Amino acid sequence: MRIIFFDGYCSLCNGLVDRLMRWDKRKEIQFASLQGETARRLLPPERQSESDPDTVLYLRDGSIYERSTAILLVLKDLGGLWRIFTVLFIIPRFLRDLVYRFIARIRYTVFGRRDTCRLPTAEEKERLLP
Repeated sequence: MRIIFFDGYCSLCNGLVDRLMRWDKRKEIQFASLQGETARRLLPPERQSESDPDTVLYLRDGSIYERSTAILLVLKDLGGLWRIFTVLFIIPRFLRDLVYRFIARIRYTVFGRRDTCRLPTAEEKERLLP
């Protein structure tokens, strides 16, 4: 099971989900809003942050990864040329996450915020979980 948990109100996050759905040719990755019922059901309480969902989480084979590590593992799992980004694992996590936190802090200002969480289209229903 591979699920990316993202901020359903964040325009940057939703744009990333759109791209990842297209790039995941094998359709192995599913997506769920941090504010949704799937997150409440599958994530431990300390990982559920509806009030300030600034962290992308990646549930991958029973383990939960966050921030830059989550993004890099998703790119690795996409395969193909995306795997080249795994070279960024040589950068210490605290430095990668420093950049991640900066982007997370300014994401609403730069990219905007939606008034409601994303609703799946007919094509997305099996990959975009409630």
